[in-house]
Amino acid sequence: MTVDDTIKATLDNAELTYDRRGDGVYFVTLPGTKKLQTNCWLVAREHSFAIEAFVCRRPDEAHEEVYRFLLRRNAKLYGVHYTIDAVGDIYLVGRFGLDTVTETELDKLLGQILEAADGDFNTLLEMGFASSIRREWDWRVSRGESLANLQAFKHLIEPETPHHPGSLTD
Repeated sequence: MTVDDTIKATLDNAELTYDRRGDGVYFVTLPGTKKLQTNCWLVAREHSFAIEAFVCRRPDEAHEEVYRFLLRRNAKLYGVHYTIDAVGDIYLVGRFGLDTVTETELDKLLGQILEAADGDFNTLLEMGFASSIRREWDWRVSRGESLANLQAFKHLIEPETPHHPGSLTD
């Protein structure tokens, strides 16, 4: 079985949406919950296999905090790691020998990308885009727009007030 056959079989068995762009080159869409989808490239070349997924654009603020989070998170990831491109956009990437590409291994890598991109997404947005989220919230409130897809960030707008024993709510 060729690497291309292995990739195709893995994607078909996982029932993932993908576009084959050539021998060993696939553009895959991983479904998520917090990050609704993660786009991922799988590329088999003559001597290596690469996997790359876009996670989020360059943070607007708190760069050091975001990058510190990514570096610490790298220690817990399997087979892939966070990186940034020349403009600061955040990706998950991995490079492997062709002999390591099996259906089981590829399934683990795709699972890790989905877990990291989807699981870390709101944290990255909170750290790197808090001011933008607050502005968006205020704008929607001023126009009577829905806040449904911003509810995960409500705590940035309306911090919980500590409960004091003996208050009127007791």
